[in-house]
Amino acid sequence: MNYLDELEDEAIYIFREVAAQFDKPVLLFSGGKDSIVLVHLAIKAFYPAPVPFPLMHIDTGHNFPETIEFRDQLVNDLNLNLIVRYVQDSIDAGKVKEESGRYASRNNLQTVTLLDGIEEHGFDACIGGARRDEEKARAKERVFSVRDDFGQWNARNQRPELFDILNGRIDKGENVRAFPISNWTELDVWNYIRQEKIELPSVYFAHSRKVFLRDGMIWSDSEFIHRDVDEEVFEMMVRFRTVGDMSCTAAVASEAFDLDDVIAEIEAAEISERGARIDDKRSEAAMEKRKEVGYF
Repeated sequence: MNYLDELEDEAIYIFREVAAQFDKPVLLFSGGKDSIVLVHLAIKAFYPAPVPFPLMHIDTGHNFPETIEFRDQLVNDLNLNLIVRYVQDSIDAGKVKEESGRYASRNNLQTVTLLDGIEEHGFDACIGGARRDEEKARAKERVFSVRDDFGQWNARNQRPELFDILNGRIDKGENVRAFPISNWTELDVWNYIRQEKIELPSVYFAHSRKVFLRDGMIWSDSEFIHRDVDEEVFEMMVRFRTVGDMSCTAAVASEAFDLDDVIAEIEAAEISERGARIDDKRSEAAMEKRKEVGYF
């Protein structure tokens, strides 16, 4: 058994604990590589039975088209139950306000839509693809991370998890975010994708794209992204290390056309995976602030 098999076994154990301890779990699906790996693991965990919970995608309306196309194909091919909730509906209802300006993004607005979706369906456990190596605030999470009845996270209100004992007891109104790949790294995910031959959206591999430069970062030319008149559009070979809302996710110059090239590129990288996420750069505690109010 190699270390990837051990990580897989741990993740499958966590999935089965979620199914055993909670009445109405859901898998939070973004269309990114981590959530795609979660779907693969969930299928393994419950095979030959179907996955016993739905997927829920919070659609900002500003997603990469390739990601949405891949999501719909995946759900259709695997006969999965997908729930989609739209940030635009939250904007139309006056629950959140559309950002404006040079760095406008809908990424932060997802939280309200997510919490409304959890309340609407009565989900008591939300399975997510967070990893401890992504961002320092993630390292404070437990595998079962308790959220209060307002959907908020408190680092001091987390339980010890000793000897793989996961405590899913919650009070009425509370829910848990469960993280089956919490102990994985970015490279673990990519090596597992290669081992399991998991398909991914094309944006993860090098392709020619219309882009422009801003603040030393490479941005897609899109109607969803504000571009100054002096920011010139040109084509170059790029790929994305992480896939979120287009307005907060920058590309990296790349010639990595296959998995082996991507893995070699990541091994040599000098910046973190989320170094291309502008939403994490708004402040030193950007991720932690979003988590405190109910972010994934």
